[in-house]
Amino acid sequence: MSGSPEATEVVRHRYDRIAPLFDVVEGMMEALWFKHWRRCVWRLVEGERVLEVGVGTGKNLAFHPAGRVVIAVDFSERMLRRASQRAARLGVQTDLKLMDVQSLAFADGEFDTVVGTFVFCSVPDPRRGLEEVRRVLKPGGKLVLLEHVRSEGEAAGRLMDLLDPWVSRLVGAHINRRTVENVETAGFRLEHVERLNALVRLIEARSPFPASGGR
Repeated sequence: MSGSPEATEVVRHRYDRIAPLFDVVEGMMEALWFKHWRRCVWRLVEGERVLEVGVGTGKNLAFHPAGRVVIAVDFSERMLRRASQRAARLGVQTDLKLMDVQSLAFADGEFDTVVGTFVFCSVPDPRRGLEEVRRVLKPGGKLVLLEHVRSEGEAAGRLMDLLDPWVSRLVGAHINRRTVENVETAGFRLEHVERLNALVRLIEARSPFPASGGR
């Protein structure tokens, strides 16, 4: 069922359901860690055209770089509605669109950088989503992700596998995704992976150049 239209609708419904409470649930983690990490992520953005996938309630909007074209998408209408309200409060001009990262309505090579924060833990088919991201990036374009991933420790990893079905049903996110490996499998070239804590990684990668040239 992973990546099927049915699976996507199930996850979309979960995020529509929790949208009113989402910021409250993550409030403490946001204040202690996430806000600082988000600021670091957006300092890594390159180029004039930037895409944010999985904008959610808009927690990254305050860090969107001025003077660049930034488009932000999410597949949950209710999450996107809250992002729109936040954008209005902040006076941010980001273009918000209702769209699924697994099927992006953009041309090939349209963006210089794609950013996602805590997104690919909830995409039904993360590799398909990452392949779509690679498609809309220019050759050599930059991918910057902030993701919580499956623990590298054997015991902790097995515990996360055991708990994952319950957590995903409750909040929509999977806690045992191997996102670093998924980025490589989707065809990106890893540049840097930083361990921010036991479960969170900052990932920088590049889309490939055509086989006939590049570097």
